[in-house]
Amino acid sequence: MLPIMGESEFVLEVRGLKKTFGSGIFNRKSKGFTALRGIDLSVGRGQVFGLLGPNGAGKTTMVKILLDLVRGYEGEARVFGQPPSDPKTRRRVGYLPEAHRMPEYLSGWQVMVLFGMLAGHTKKEAEKTAAPLLEKVGMLKDCRRKVREYSKGMQQRLGLAQALVHRPDLVFLDEPTDGVDPIGRAKIREMVVDLKNSGSTIFINSHLLNEVEMICDQVVIINHGEILRQGTIEEMTPRTGITQFELRRDPGPLDILLSGLGTDLEQKGCRFKVKVTDEELDAIVDKLRAEKHTIADITRKRLTLEESFIDLVKEDRQ
Repeated sequence: MLPIMGESEFVLEVRGLKKTFGSGIFNRKSKGFTALRGIDLSVGRGQVFGLLGPNGAGKTTMVKILLDLVRGYEGEARVFGQPPSDPKTRRRVGYLPEAHRMPEYLSGWQVMVLFGMLAGHTKKEAEKTAAPLLEKVGMLKDCRRKVREYSKGMQQRLGLAQALVHRPDLVFLDEPTDGVDPIGRAKIREMVVDLKNSGSTIFINSHLLNEVEMICDQVVIINHGEILRQGTIEEMTPRTGITQFELRRDPGPLDILLSGLGTDLEQKGCRFKVKVTDEELDAIVDKLRAEKHTIADITRKRLTLEESFIDLVKEDRQ
């Protein structure tokens, strides 16, 4: 059992977390749908944590439990060492939902002031906080326009700004870069890094795995309500053993020169790749140099997070 305490070394903790949605009103014989099947998870302070999984994996259910938006679960959940229902805990949390809606008749500036006041700030305090946040997400020059005039990406950036208006210690971001252009995504990544550097913890649920790979410290992949794998980005994207070479000039066919070194040689002009051990890699470099070939680049290929994710989910479905 998780201890209840004033502060925990972990920002988030869940143990044996289970949640079943039933349809007992209309069909009392139904066992319902089990969204989570015993999740154990801990998130430390000052981390950017990625929650990944296909549609229906249980990601949103877990986030909503931690936000006290879903109740009636089994197991235990703690936020800053307290149950999610604790009001003092919730004041320290910011949230950007995936399908958020803001009053369309208000301007972006009015939205920020409104949410700041709802978070307990005076109007003056909310206005003082709003301007720098809007500038960081690139929305300051458009903040006097009505929300109804904003593109999806602009609304997403405004949504991020409002999630931070009360300076939360923990921020949940559900698909934060959905519909955002590359410049906007870069701004959001920059803000996430700034939040981490200031000591905040960021919990990201996203389908854009390349974005997650760039900014997350830890990730967990779940499917069918169960954890498939968790670890650092480096642990989740191991080396494949394949090394890619680029030479300054076309060396001609390399199958004879590299005979007995590595496997799965593939060559296209000045570029080739081969699966090798560390010792074989050293031997290939020596042979190329002995033949007076200049090596422009050597890259030891790793699995991308997306490749690792797809492999895990496919394996789980078999």
